[in-house]
Amino acid sequence: MISDYQQRLREQFLSVPVIPPPAPWRPVLDRRTPIGGLLGIGFATAPDDGRDLVMVVSVDGHGLFDAATGEKIARDRDPDPDGSTPDAEPDLSCPGLSPIAATRVRIAGLFGGGLHTTTQDGWTLEVVSPEWPHDRVLLSADGGIPHNGPHGESWWHIFDANYSELRAAGFSPSGRTLAIATSSDLTLWTRPAPDTVPPGEAGA
Repeated sequence: MISDYQQRLREQFLSVPVIPPPAPWRPVLDRRTPIGGLLGIGFATAPDDGRDLVMVVSVDGHGLFDAATGEKIARDRDPDPDGSTPDAEPDLSCPGLSPIAATRVRIAGLFGGGLHTTTQDGWTLEVVSPEWPHDRVLLSADGGIPHNGPHGESWWHIFDANYSELRAAGFSPSGRTLAIATSSDLTLWTRPAPDTVPPGEAGA
């Protein structure tokens, strides 16, 4: 049995369609990036200019993407077996590649771990499962559940993983990138460097 409150939340989440995140968020690509057998993702910082990078770990190896453009920067189809998956390390990290070869990247996904679920300027990301085992991802500017404001104004249902298993969802440490990874693809949104003004209060 679930409580009346839980039932109301379930009905609320089931009643709303998937819509894009609001400005200043914009999609990095027009479509999801297919990555078969995706195990997890992690964020890194480019050493030359500080931009966000996304490292992807899959059954076919490791990949590194520019989070603002979606460009694939590097690919390792045959990583060292000792570090090919994050479960080999206590901190769930994998060795970086190409420009971040000297660092390790913590990976969130099948083996555990997690990404940032809030930003310093007030965005919140939540994963809900009103039709378990299918997960939905909510973006909000109202502090999270319960969402009392209208859908599309203070909170947004931005992703429905009804076709694949959700691996990870969250923000980069900089707050400039929002990533959602499933077992079959990667979806990215980006925005300019955030300031300290909470969403919805800019220009007030």
